[in-house]
Amino acid sequence: MDIKRSLVLLCSSYGSFLLGQEKAVDTIYIFDNQMNKVKLFHPVRTITPKDVEKNSTNLSELLRYQSSIYIKENGRGAVSSPSFRGTTAQQTAFVWNGININSSFLGQGDVNNIPLFGYDQIEVKAGGGSVVYGSGAVGGSIHLNNILDFNRGFKASVFSEAASFDTYNNFAQASFSNDKLSVKVSGSYVTSQNDYKVPEFVVGSTGFNNINGRYYNTSVNMGVSYKIADHQTISWQNQIFDASQHYPIFEDNGNRTKYKAQTLRSLIAWDIQKNNLSNSLKAAYTEDNFQYFSNLNLPKASGAEGKNYIFKNDFNYFITPKININAIGEFQVNKGEGYESGIGSISRNVGSLAGLIRYFATKDLRFEAGIKKDFVENISSPLLYSFSGKWNALRWYHVGASFSRNFRFPSFNDLYWQPGGNLDLLPETSTNIDMDHEFSFGDFKITLSPYYMDIKNLINWLPTPLGYWAPFNTSRVESYGLESQAIWNKKMGKHHLKLDAGYTYSKSVNKDTQLQRMYVPLHKAVGNIEYGYSFLRIYAQGLFNGLTYTTTDQQRSTSIDPYFILNTGISGTIFKKYTLGFKVNNITNTVYQTVSLYPMPKRNYSVYATINF
Repeated sequence: MDIKRSLVLLCSSYGSFLLGQEKAVDTIYIFDNQMNKVKLFHPVRTITPKDVEKNSTNLSELLRYQSSIYIKENGRGAVSSPSFRGTTAQQTAFVWNGININSSFLGQGDVNNIPLFGYDQIEVKAGGGSVVYGSGAVGGSIHLNNILDFNRGFKASVFSEAASFDTYNNFAQASFSNDKLSVKVSGSYVTSQNDYKVPEFVVGSTGFNNINGRYYNTSVNMGVSYKIADHQTISWQNQIFDASQHYPIFEDNGNRTKYKAQTLRSLIAWDIQKNNLSNSLKAAYTEDNFQYFSNLNLPKASGAEGKNYIFKNDFNYFITPKININAIGEFQVNKGEGYESGIGSISRNVGSLAGLIRYFATKDLRFEAGIKKDFVENISSPLLYSFSGKWNALRWYHVGASFSRNFRFPSFNDLYWQPGGNLDLLPETSTNIDMDHEFSFGDFKITLSPYYMDIKNLINWLPTPLGYWAPFNTSRVESYGLESQAIWNKKMGKHHLKLDAGYTYSKSVNKDTQLQRMYVPLHKAVGNIEYGYSFLRIYAQGLFNGLTYTTTDQQRSTSIDPYFILNTGISGTIFKKYTLGFKVNNITNTVYQTVSLYPMPKRNYSVYATINF
């Protein structure tokens, strides 16, 4: 297969088109058609539904144990936010099927108000990506992807789990496809009383009891893809999510509060795929609603409703077998309305134009250059750019490098919250430098990724002399460090052994004070080891988190001490259809926190079953 055919295969939205084919067999439709192109130049960590079984409590737990991201969780199941390479939660982009879904109000994604189940892949990309994925893709991006395949007939599965603290996770999925039509439907229901106790962690005069910690959520996903003609497909993906979180209190007589969130995401796409060109036209509608109740028995105290209308076109063309051009245009209308927040009815238009060119010099050497201009109503946006290269220098050594400028524009809360909103805010911008060194020796692979970021115009909320808080462009941040990953995958007859370990060093300092930023551990390490024999699977999972400061002045007395957590599990599969598993989390009964004053559970258990039809 020549270079053109192989690279069109990787870049295509269809995973198995070959040039010259009139009819593809077992083709795959991927809604995020840019992801295969991203993987040509950057390492991307892929988490499969099978991996989700190990950490099925929520998305926070999954990302904590199976990625380099630091997750700040206000107690199990409560408010949760990610930190990539020492950046803020607003500098992480959540991308659902190629569409940026960060909240227009908060400018970030609340990890525990995003469903864990219902995706075919969860992918984690570290490093800047604003040229392709827009505002917030500064430290990295988290991709929630759905895939529809053809010619697979009928398939269905049911997953059910019962765990400590009256926790129940249930997920069901069914799909059908032939050579023209592919349909997939799934739904989940998660509920937990979440009443765990940590008596060694004393708050006031008593040990910690997670009072009023209950949560539940439901989600429904539906996807349809239909081949309307040769090389043309029209597809639809829809997600509905409803959730409730009760906020923990420290005393029985404390004020019991809760937070409710509802999201709707709907995306329709028309894709054309031919020998040397492809075009993907998408129209999406997303809606985010939330309500805060200052007392469980009273009406909501505050809330907001956000609606986004998104139109996006992605055109990709091979001028020659070695030169590929990619043009991306996007237009959004963001609407919002607050309740008891001082935010009235607001609207913002956002447009962008991006162009990328890829040059495949040889089968082992390729380059990409991109440029993008955003047009954000009433905000002056910077010109963004990216340069990337990948060289397969030796059979066992590959090296890649990238240089990019990225940004995040102010959220609705930053601009319009009353009192405090600041209409004079500038977008946050960053200059990113990334390198990747990949070493492969048989079944063993090591990746070393040093990085550097210079972030300007960081937006911080600070107290004012008038007694309220307001956002300002305050500081400049320098972040640098190293991400590493080692994978060993070995099969010997019926035996299968897999080792997946990663270590991250993150130095993120305020350039004015030269002090490490809050909630950025210098060291984080994760490891997963799995052994399988015939129908049996056993795994162990470890997490080390280094010293984490919780104040801007690096006070050791209030910092979170280093901790190590160990999980394990065993499962057996019969007739390739029925799986029964048992898990033990936090085997050593370690007392630990990810956010100050909110300890996580000690040793806990779960049992689960999966049936495949």
